[in-house]
Amino acid sequence: MLAMARPGGVAQEVLVVCFFVAVVLALGGVMGQEPPQSPTLWLPPPMPVQAYADGRPIVVDRSKPNRIFSGCNDDFGNPCVTQCSDACPQTCQFFSCSYCETTCRCLSRPGTACGDPSFTGGDGNTFYFHGRKDRDFCIVSDTDLHINAHFIGNHNPANKRTFTWIQALGLSFGEHRLYIGATGAVVWEEDEDHIEISFDGEPIDIDTANNARWVSKVLPTLSVTRIDNFNSINVELAGVFRISASAVPITDEESKIHKYGKTDKDSLVHLDLHFKFLSLTDSVGGVLGQTYRPDYINKMNVTAKMPIMGGAPKYLSSGLFSTDCAVSKFRRGGEANKIITSAS
Repeated sequence: MLAMARPGGVAQEVLVVCFFVAVVLALGGVMGQEPPQSPTLWLPPPMPVQAYADGRPIVVDRSKPNRIFSGCNDDFGNPCVTQCSDACPQTCQFFSCSYCETTCRCLSRPGTACGDPSFTGGDGNTFYFHGRKDRDFCIVSDTDLHINAHFIGNHNPANKRTFTWIQALGLSFGEHRLYIGATGAVVWEEDEDHIEISFDGEPIDIDTANNARWVSKVLPTLSVTRIDNFNSINVELAGVFRISASAVPITDEESKIHKYGKTDKDSLVHLDLHFKFLSLTDSVGGVLGQTYRPDYINKMNVTAKMPIMGGAPKYLSSGLFSTDCAVSKFRRGGEANKIITSAS
């Protein structure tokens, strides 16, 4: 006689089998998976730093036609986006990634040297210093820094005047020499580079691209950065100076207005400059340097439309890298020079 099955026994056995099958499948699925990843820390993207134009804080307004500069970071890695001021909406230059700042090329602000050359001193006053064609003059002379400027000129027989511009700078610091110059051109071409730079006699080659940068292997605190594809650079010796230099021509319109007498044989390419000094002493001299002294007294005719600084002979140097002008303060072997050359 066959044994009678208990009521519900088969159903219970089926449930047990299904349970074990489900467990096996689940374990197999888990074992075949990658181990769970550790959660990653999400960091918000860095915020752009405060932008400046001509020394004043600004808010970048993309609805305005003013030129915008971007593509570099400040000293802490934060992105910099800044813009030309309304004073020069399309012709400003990018002055500093560290300060995220633009500047009008020839705005009358301390440290500017532009055109036929007008200087704006450390005291904020603007003046002319005409120098002399084909001669070199010390514009800054301090214990650890000496800067000479080479002047070019053009004589206009119609008004019997010779106009001058700064064509090159010769900088001496420590045992080093830095040359920044504008190369001449019969016809000005905007897409050709007219800036020439050398350090200790060796040419510095930088790609013709905005933000391209060169850093000295001999003196790592010295760098040159392009602030436009052509003809505009920033030169920095950390803790000592920053120089913005642009090679520019005299246009036919400028020549007509100012009666420069420009001909079709020479575009009179020269440098428009802005200096930022970070470690001048109280005894600094030179055409521009003396205006940074705390005891400087302006003896020019301040009632004139544009005061003229005279006394050219005392600023005259025998060569672009000579430090023999009458007001020279430079000491090649001084303590400050040892600090500058310590990285070399």
